[in-house]
Amino acid sequence: MALSAILLLIIFTGLLLLWGHPASWGRLPPGPWPLPFLGNVLQMDQKGLLKSFQALREKYGDVFTVYLGSRPAVILWGYEAMREALVDQAEAFSGRGHIAILDPVFQGTGVVFANGKSWKVLRQFSVTTMKDFGMGKRTIEERIKKEAQCLVEELRKSQGAYLDPHFLFNSISANIICSIVFGERFNYQDPRLLRLLHLLNEIFIILCSFYTQVFEIFPGILKYFPGTHTRLYSMLQEVKDFITENVERHQKMLDPSGPKDFIDSFLLRMDKERSDPESEFHQENLVHTVLSLFFAGTETSSSTLCFGFLLLLKNPDVLEKVQAEIDRVIGAHRLPALEDRPKMPYTDAVIHEIQRFSDLVPVGVPHSVIKDTHFRGYYLPKVRPAGSQILIVGAVCLQSYGSYPVLDYDKNFHFQISMEEKRF
Repeated sequence: MALSAILLLIIFTGLLLLWGHPASWGRLPPGPWPLPFLGNVLQMDQKGLLKSFQALREKYGDVFTVYLGSRPAVILWGYEAMREALVDQAEAFSGRGHIAILDPVFQGTGVVFANGKSWKVLRQFSVTTMKDFGMGKRTIEERIKKEAQCLVEELRKSQGAYLDPHFLFNSISANIICSIVFGERFNYQDPRLLRLLHLLNEIFIILCSFYTQVFEIFPGILKYFPGTHTRLYSMLQEVKDFITENVERHQKMLDPSGPKDFIDSFLLRMDKERSDPESEFHQENLVHTVLSLFFAGTETSSSTLCFGFLLLLKNPDVLEKVQAEIDRVIGAHRLPALEDRPKMPYTDAVIHEIQRFSDLVPVGVPHSVIKDTHFRGYYLPKVRPAGSQILIVGAVCLQSYGSYPVLDYDKNFHFQISMEEKRF
C-alpha cells in the first residue's frame, strides 16, 4: 500500500514538472527549471527581480527565460539584445505585456497600456500634440526656464538651511507637465498639487515594492484578498478623479478654434469622431492617457534630478568642473539655453552619466510578441493555447551610449573622464 502511494506520488510529481515547462510555449530561451504553480519564485531575490536577473544572465547569457508563476517571461538583457528586438523587429515585439496589478485599472486603455491599432493611434496623437504644445521646441524651453526660476526662489527662502529638495523637484516636474496637459501651473503650496504629488509618490513606492512583484506572479489568487493593491487602486482612483474634474472643466470652456492644451486637443478629436463607434478617442482613453503622461513625466524627471544632486555632492571634483564650465560659457547674468549645449561637452557628459547611473527603470515595461517570432535561434509563439501572452521584459545594463565622452567610475563612485565614444 505504501509502495503504491510512493509510486503514485512520483508519477504525479513528474507530470506536474512536465506541466511546469510545457512544450506548447515554443522553443524558448534557456533558464532555470520552474516548479509547478510557483515557477521560479523561490529563486528570485527578495530585494528585487533585477538582482536575480543579473545572476541568471551570468549563467544563461543575454536572453533567458524565467517563469512568473505559470507564465513565462523572456528576459532581454542589455542594449544589443533590446535593440535587436525593439528596433530591428519592432513590429513583432510591439505588443504590450500585461502588468497584473495595473490591469484592473487601465484594462488595455491609455497610451501606455493600449495594444495594436489603439496604441498606434493614441501614440501618434500624443506625440504630435505634445510637440504642438512645445515638447522639443523653444516654447517648452521657456516653460522650463520659468519653473527653474521659481525653484531658485524657493531655495533662496531656505537661507542656506539644510532641506530635502525632493518635493521641489517633484513640483517643478509636475508643473511643466501640467502646463502642457492642463494648460496651467500650480503654486508649490497649492493643496491640490500637494495631494497629487503625495499620491504619485505613494503609487510609485507601491509599484516598486516586493509586494507588486509577488502580485505579478500570483494575481489570480491575491486579487481576491485585501492587500496593498486595494490601497493602490484607491489612490489611482483619486488621481483619476482629479483628471476627470479637469476634463469636465475643459469641456465647459472648450474653444474649438483655439485648443490651449493636450486635453482640449483630445476633446476636439472626440467631437470630430463622435459618430465613429470604433474611435479610440473617448473619455476613458483620455483620462488614462493623461494619467500615464503625468505619472511618467513627473516621477522620472524628479528622481533623475535627485540622483544628479546626490552624485554631484558625492563627487565635488566633478561639481567644480561643471561649475567652471557653466561660469565660462553662461556666466552669472543670464539663464542657460539649449543652444549652450554644444559649448559645454563636460556638463553634457555629466548629465548623460547621471541618467545612465541612476537607471530609473532597470526592468522596462513588458512587451509581448504580436505574431510567432524567431529571435536569436529561439521561437516565441504569439499565445499559448490558453491565450496567455509571453512577457518580453527588457533589463537595462549599466552601459553608456551616445556621441559624447563617457564618464567612468569605480566602486566608490568617483568619476573619471575618458574620451571613449559609444554610439547609440
